[in-house]
Amino acid sequence: MPADLTLTPALSSLADSAPASPLPHSALAVRRVAIDTWRENVAYLHRDCAVYRAEGFQALSKIEVRANGRRILATLNVVDDLAIVGCNELGLSEDAFAQLGVASGHTVSVAQAEPPESMGALFRKLASERLTREDFGAIVRDIADHRYSKIELTAFVVACHRNELDREEVFFLTDAMVAIGRRLDWHEPLVVDKHCIGGIPGNRTTMLVVPIVAAHGMLCPKTSSRAITSPAGTADTMEVLAHVELPFDELGDIVREHRGCLAWGGTANLSPADDVLISVERPLSIDSAGQMVASILSKKVAAGATHLVLDIPIGPTAKVRSMPEAQRLRRLFEYVARRMGLSLDVVITDGRQPVGNGVGPVLEARDVMRVLQNDPRAPDDLRQKSLRLAGRLIECDPDVRGGDGYAIARDILDSGRALARMNAIIAAQGSKGFDHNHPALGALTLDVVAPAAGVVAGIDNYQIARVARLAGAPKVQGAGVDVLCKLGATVSAGQLLYRVHASYPADLEFARQACLRDTGYTIGTAADVPSAFVEF
Repeated sequence: MPADLTLTPALSSLADSAPASPLPHSALAVRRVAIDTWRENVAYLHRDCAVYRAEGFQALSKIEVRANGRRILATLNVVDDLAIVGCNELGLSEDAFAQLGVASGHTVSVAQAEPPESMGALFRKLASERLTREDFGAIVRDIADHRYSKIELTAFVVACHRNELDREEVFFLTDAMVAIGRRLDWHEPLVVDKHCIGGIPGNRTTMLVVPIVAAHGMLCPKTSSRAITSPAGTADTMEVLAHVELPFDELGDIVREHRGCLAWGGTANLSPADDVLISVERPLSIDSAGQMVASILSKKVAAGATHLVLDIPIGPTAKVRSMPEAQRLRRLFEYVARRMGLSLDVVITDGRQPVGNGVGPVLEARDVMRVLQNDPRAPDDLRQKSLRLAGRLIECDPDVRGGDGYAIARDILDSGRALARMNAIIAAQGSKGFDHNHPALGALTLDVVAPAAGVVAGIDNYQIARVARLAGAPKVQGAGVDVLCKLGATVSAGQLLYRVHASYPADLEFARQACLRDTGYTIGTAADVPSAFVEF
C-alpha cells in the first residue's frame, strides 16, 4: 500500500466472517459454472440432489454457502442437466465463485438463508413511507451482502423511484452506501475529481481533464465505470490506450508518482451496494434523481475526493431537458454534497448533440489523442469543453485566482505538458501502442447521408448511441459512429452525415436497419436549431 494512501476497510461482510452459532448444513463439492449473472450470486443444484430434497430448497430461494470460514449468499437455480452440475455438486456463477474464493472440487456446506433483516423497511418504502437513517443503513448492508434477490432489489429501486426520495433520504442513502465499502484517504487537503451525469455520446472530457489538472500538480485519482447502456465509458475508451484493470495498490503507486490515473473502478470496492443497484436500474432504464445523486456522490466520497466538478448537460435528448429541471437537480446534489463534506461545483453544459466526433472506444480515443497532440483535426467542441471543466477544477487550487483556470488549462494543453502527463500515465498503466493516425476501426462501413438540402436542426443523442451499440460498441473497440456534421451545419442532399464502423456483417446489418428507421438527424432551417442554455 502506498505510504500516502490509507484505506478505511469495509464493514464486515458475509464473505469475511461467519456467525458464532453453526447453522444446519450439508456438504457438496463446489463447481464453477461459467455464467455471468451480472452482480448477482447464483447457485445451481441438480433436481435429484439429495441435499436439495432433504433441505426443502426451492428455486429462487436464498441459500447460504460456506467454505474455509467464509460464506456467501446466493439465489438458487434448480437444473436437470448433469452437464451443468452433478448430484453431489453445488454450482456457483462467476461472481459467486470468485467471492467464495475456493478451488473447484472444494467441499462446501449449504443451508437455508435467513431473510434480510431490512425487509420491514423495504415494505414500508413500498407503502410510500419515509425511511430513517437506520432503515437505509440496514437496507444497504443487506444489498451489499447479497441478501436481496433481484426481485427484492427491483422492488426497492422502483419504490424509491415511484415514491421520490426527499433530500434527507437521499443523504441517508448516500451516507449508507459510503459506509459499507472502502473509503480512501490520500492524506492530502485537495483531491479533485470530475464527473458527468451521462447521456451524451462521445463526451470523453474526463480523459483530457485528468492529464491537464495532474500536470498542474493536483491529485486526480480517477476510477471510472465501463459502459452499461452507452457505446463507451471512460474505462472502455482508456482501455484502447492502456490497461485499466490493475491491482489497487499498483494504482496507488501510479497516482503518487504521476498525480493521476484513468482506471476501471471495479477493483476498488468503492460503494459496492451501488454496483448491485446499478445492475437492476440500468435494465429498467430507471435513473431517478435521488438514486443518481446517491450513486455519484457515494463513489466520489469513498474515493477520497474533496472537490468535485459535476457536468449536467441539457438538451432535447439529454437526461436533463430543461433549465428548471437542471436547477432542481443541482440543488439536490449541492445539499447532499454539503452534508457529506464534499466541495461541489455544478456546471450546466450544452447537451443538444454528441461531443467530439467519435462515438465508440477507438473513435473516442482518437479524438482524445488528437486534442492532446493539438492536431488540427481535433474536435474543437471536445477541446473547449474539456478546457473549461479543467479550468473550474484548477480554480479549486487556493493559489489560483478565480477566472484564471481556463487560461492555465489552455497553456498546459498548448505547451504539450498535458500530452506528456497522459503519456506517462499510459506508460505506467501499461501502453497498448495506440496510433491515433491509424486507428484500428471496424473495416465494414455504412454511410448515412442527408435526405435533403437544409440545416442540421437536431441530433438525437439516444439514437446515435443506439446505432453505435448495434454496430458492436463497446465490446468491439473499433465499432461505432464517426459524426461528420454537427448542429447548424448547412448540408446538401446526399451529403455524408456520419459513418458507421463495424467488424461483423450482422452488427452492420443491425445498425443499417436502425438507421433506415431513424437516422437520428433532423434537417430543417437555421430557425429550427434549438437554443443552448449553458453556463459557459
